[in-house]
This record gives sequence, C-alpha cells and structure tokens, in this order.
Amino acid sequence: MPRGRYSLHDLHDHTPLGEEHFHCAPGPSGWRYVSQTTSPSGDHLGSLDLALDELGRPIRLELHAASWQVRGAALEGVTWVRTDPTGSHATEGNVRAHTFAGTSPAFLIATTRLLRLTPASPTTRVRVVTFTDPVLAPRTVDQSWALMNSEAHATDNGPLIVDEYQVSALDTGERHTVHIAGDVVLAAPGIELEHLETPPSPRTYGPDLGEPPTDSPAAD
Repeated sequence: MPRGRYSLHDLHDHTPLGEEHFHCAPGPSGWRYVSQTTSPSGDHLGSLDLALDELGRPIRLELHAASWQVRGAALEGVTWVRTDPTGSHATEGNVRAHTFAGTSPAFLIATTRLLRLTPASPTTRVRVVTFTDPVLAPRTVDQSWALMNSEAHATDNGPLIVDEYQVSALDTGERHTVHIAGDVVLAAPGIELEHLETPPSPRTYGPDLGEPPTDSPAAD
C-alpha cells in the first residue's frame, strides 16, 4: 500500500500551494486513493476519496475543498453533485466524458488506469471533467495522452518501471510530461513526490475491453 506525501505548486510561478498526504492500494475490484491536503502553514484544505473499478472507471468520487463538496461516479458518462459550503444548495451535472480530473495526482493515475496505454499505443483522446480549486467548479476538457517511454530502474525491491506520458490540452495545444511508477506520480507540472514510505504498486490493468464503445477514449 503506497503511502507518502506530494508537494503542490502553482503552475505559473511555482508558488507553494500545500501538501497532499496520501495512501492508495489496488484491490480485487479496482483501485482506491485517499488523501488529505494541507496549506503551506499546515492548515487543512480538503480531502479526496477516489475509487476505480477494474477497468479504471470512477465508481466513487468524494472531493472536499474550502467547504465545497463534490460526489460523483461514472454514470451515463460522468455524473456529479456539487454542494456549496452552507449545504443548502446542490447542483447536479452530467457530461459524456470518460473520467474526472483535478489538482490531486490521483486523477493522473486514474486516467492511466482507464487508458491502459503501452509504448505501441497510438495517441489517445480522452474527455475529462476537472474540478478547479478552491470552489470545485466543473470544467470539461479534451486531452490527448501518449505513453512515450517505459524504463526499468533497479531498486532494492526489484525493477521499478517508470512510464513517461505526454499529455496535451486539445483546446490550447499546451503539452506537458508526466512520470508515473505504478500508482505513484513521480513528477508532473505542479506536483513533486516528496516522500514515499512503501514502493508503488505494480502497473496492472483489467481484462481486455476489446473494441471500445462510442463514448470511450479513442485514438487520434
């Protein structure tokens, strides 16, 4: 069960935004990630509980930030309910998207488990609903993902496979690189792995899906 701490930074000026203390684990029916986020001064900022099924689809999302709350799951695309800090107003949303996204490194892992790319895979398009801090406002974004390289690194616990992904925002053309080992993000824009108590879980995927349905990620 990987357990550790990420530091989070502003994408533009690299200002520290806080830390995310996490633990995650694969299970018989998928993968789960739980975390708590704190400010640079140590104050509690929010939390995340994300569960995926064996195919990488989000079966439960509970996201908290600045007293806002989002609960969601894969249902006719992705469906969510966003509640304001007073708890008196709730707004439901639904988009024909494939998964969720946000500030947490967990969402990068979730997308890789959904796409199941190999270095031989073509560049693949995916539509995500991302929740922006601090009020968890939903925004639909189209991305393309490509696994550029997988490299084995020797460790005391055996070879560690590090995957290098190129992720592009299709609306702006902006590209960035994400390095992932199993179910731990090693480095990504705005994210640095500061501490890891136990090794990442090996990268595993569910059974072959065969031909994707019309609302699944598709190759360019």
